[in-house]
Amino acid sequence: MPVPRERDTVERQLLRDTAYETLCGAIVAGTLAPGETLHDHELCSWLGLSRTPVRGALARLEEEGLVETAPQRFTRVAPLLQDDARTLFPVLAALHALATELAVPRLQVGDVGRARRENDAHVAALMHRDGPAAYAADDRFHEVFVVESGNPEIGRVLDRLAPRLRRLELLNPGTLPGRRALAQHEAIIDRAARGDAAGAANAVRENWLTFGALIERSLAAATA
Repeated sequence: MPVPRERDTVERQLLRDTAYETLCGAIVAGTLAPGETLHDHELCSWLGLSRTPVRGALARLEEEGLVETAPQRFTRVAPLLQDDARTLFPVLAALHALATELAVPRLQVGDVGRARRENDAHVAALMHRDGPAAYAADDRFHEVFVVESGNPEIGRVLDRLAPRLRRLELLNPGTLPGRRALAQHEAIIDRAARGDAAGAANAVRENWLTFGALIERSLAAATA
């Protein structure tokens, strides 16, 4: 079969992806603040793109829960609400627990060592109150189990949820994990090293739910 020659379609897709990546990054970082109204002409001017790829990007962001619209009324950055944490973190907990349960029987000594090193980096960042570095190390810690699960569908779903998680983390800078979360990390490593897949999965589930409750309390205080 010859390669299709629909270059215009490909270029439009690439432009929409460019618009999406830029807008998503701005929303996650808070450059485009929660609740901020988005005007097509301003976004087109900022991005240097036509309305079509910008509207396509906004539609994708709406599907992912980062933008909300009311026809003929507004398009705006989705606000940060308690429900964001209440609905997101149980899903993250279930997916990461499944990844861990699948991964533990497949782990090699080097994989456990990598998880330990990422956890050490996570702890060091927390001691310095460096939120972005702590979250990045935590991502790498859990990624060990996601990758070794052998199920790429888990990673794909987590990638789709990642922008919502990042926004909750970065826009709630006072909600760094505490001692309970660190103890859960240690339990994950210990159980994984012993080959206890179910026990490690339970510790992962509790770890995500603990962090979700922390974020939820922070959002509740912010809106009180």
